[in-house]
Amino acid sequence: RRHFVALASLCTFSLVACSPTKPVFKSFDLTGADYALGFELTDHLGQRRSLNDFKGRVVMLFFGYTQCPDACPTAMFQLAELKRDLGAQGEQVQGLFITLDPERDTPEMLKAYLGNFDPSFVALVPTAQELEVVATHYKAYRKKVAGPTPTSYTLDHLAGFYIYDAKGRLRLFSRPNMATADLRADVQLLLQGL
Repeated sequence: RRHFVALASLCTFSLVACSPTKPVFKSFDLTGADYALGFELTDHLGQRRSLNDFKGRVVMLFFGYTQCPDACPTAMFQLAELKRDLGAQGEQVQGLFITLDPERDTPEMLKAYLGNFDPSFVALVPTAQELEVVATHYKAYRKKVAGPTPTSYTLDHLAGFYIYDAKGRLRLFSRPNMATADLRADVQLLLQGL
């Protein structure tokens, strides 16, 4: 019996030692989630786009709006900084921005807004009906907050990146206010194919 226990322990050790280690991410690991699996929306140039159009790149998708006073410009600046810090590898990272405010965010406005951060970023402009579908599928919280005039409202909304690996699989969701160095470390792991 002692020999059996020793052999069982050795086999267990061998299996653990040989199994690949799972990468440790700083972001929330969503690998295998059954939501936020993709979209089909029109971009700011009028072209229909889906997640498949960006295969081969790590995709970082953010929900926001151009008149957002803080979270959106901060996130876009962080993404642009991350891409610059990655050097040549930054070309393998694609920023996507889905507007939560299609009634005010025109394609021209979105192009100019994202161009302030990185001209390679792509804005996606859903219709009101498409926004309902995509926001529900992504569990993207948003709530209109009235302003002094009917057109000066703000939106409380989810703030973080949905991050897909180069095969188009949902892998991570970044925490709000996550340090750029931590976000970059996660993206580098995905760029390595982990």
